[in-house]
Amino acid sequence: MKIESIKKSLYRRKTNIVIVGFVVLFALLSLAFGSLLISLFGNQTVVEQESTGNFHWNLIGVLLGLLTSVSLLNQVKGHPFFKEVVYVWQMKQLHNRIFRRLKQIKSAAEQEDLQAYTILKFYYQSQVQIFELDNNTLTLDSVTRELEKLEDWERKQGARLKTGEIDETWLNQF
Repeated sequence: MKIESIKKSLYRRKTNIVIVGFVVLFALLSLAFGSLLISLFGNQTVVEQESTGNFHWNLIGVLLGLLTSVSLLNQVKGHPFFKEVVYVWQMKQLHNRIFRRLKQIKSAAEQEDLQAYTILKFYYQSQVQIFELDNNTLTLDSVTRELEKLEDWERKQGARLKTGEIDETWLNQF
């Protein structure tokens, strides 16, 4: 995966549109499915101060609304409008994969494994980008310190690590 340049304002705007759109779509579909199921199969007589007995139809309507919303979102995520949102989502998935192997990667880096150093540099560089896009400034300092340590090692060794891109298959060896 490659680190891409993303405008923060564009990412935030599109993320907000996607979130609000998903919530509205989910709510409307849940209401529509619930109403349809109740009108077709529900208990039509209502006794005061008693349950209508239609809870399960409402619940099924909510589940159908959720499934339909997720399915629609999955179908349109390839559209260019979603490029920044999908990029950040995929980068966060990659961060999770790297984090699960971080102990082994750091151990390999201590043994002077250049591929491990490259993965770590990519990990920290991309974390800085994602944290800045998401306004996550709480952990940004610690990530920046780790990145500076790697860059110091790189200068001392005279090494030139590939920056901004890794092959995800490299993670399989750790």
